[in-house]
Amino acid sequence: MPINPEAVGTESGPVERSWTSKDALLYALGVGAGVTDPTGFELEFTTENSKDVEQKVLPTFAVIIGGGGGAMRNIGSFNPAMLVHGEQAIELAGPIPVEGKVRTTSRITGIYDKGSGAVIASEAVSVDAETGEPRFTTRSSAFIRGEGGFGGDRGPSGPRNAPPEREPDHSVTYETRPDQALLYRLSGDRNPLHSDPEFAKLAGFPSPILHGLCSYGFTGRALLHALCGSDPARFKSMEARFSKPVFPGDRLTVHMWVDGNEAVFRTESQRGDVVIDQGRATFA
Repeated sequence: MPINPEAVGTESGPVERSWTSKDALLYALGVGAGVTDPTGFELEFTTENSKDVEQKVLPTFAVIIGGGGGAMRNIGSFNPAMLVHGEQAIELAGPIPVEGKVRTTSRITGIYDKGSGAVIASEAVSVDAETGEPRFTTRSSAFIRGEGGFGGDRGPSGPRNAPPEREPDHSVTYETRPDQALLYRLSGDRNPLHSDPEFAKLAGFPSPILHGLCSYGFTGRALLHALCGSDPARFKSMEARFSKPVFPGDRLTVHMWVDGNEAVFRTESQRGDVVIDQGRATFA
């Protein structure tokens, strides 16, 4: 059946998901940690047994362990090759532990008719599976090409989190690897769009593209180091929109404009394309 607009408000879950030190390390490597930064301080995110280094977890790991709940199963059927990630946000109650288990409940918060496609917005709330204490909330939207035209609400539109008319306060550049998508997919997203050249062509791309959440992780690393002194306990939230595809091997530069305990940001490729925009981060 096609997209079902009546699915708005439906919930799914709770489901439990656990992770280990190895999962956190693999995710950190998947978003470039420990390779592209020459200072060495990323060892705390990429090792667990170095002298005088206590393992920590990148805040954006929340998108991996907090994306469960299954609410997307309520929206009807669609061609997965036509789905692209639209927006992603995370809000953390505190640092993510090196290992643990969460219980996640997800909800469809909106289904919007954009004409050429449909936008599906969802939210997933994760609590500690043992104590019930809040861990993190993730919010996302997906654009499904060809599923619009059902006469629904077009939803919110227009720019937000616009940077001021001045030079950024911080700019951080990272190189992605030619095999970055192959490494990142080991954290769970096995969509062939990011690994299979023929599948990528069917989806309209000349070659496999990098996962949007991998670019998001690179961006989150830059925010963590530039705004939070590399301390995950100071990282509170992050939201952004995916605006253009990134290809493995691209160079990404994150520009940040700071105002008190928040910053707006955008990420550009070496081609000058803005690949992540309308970004906002909060920190302590």
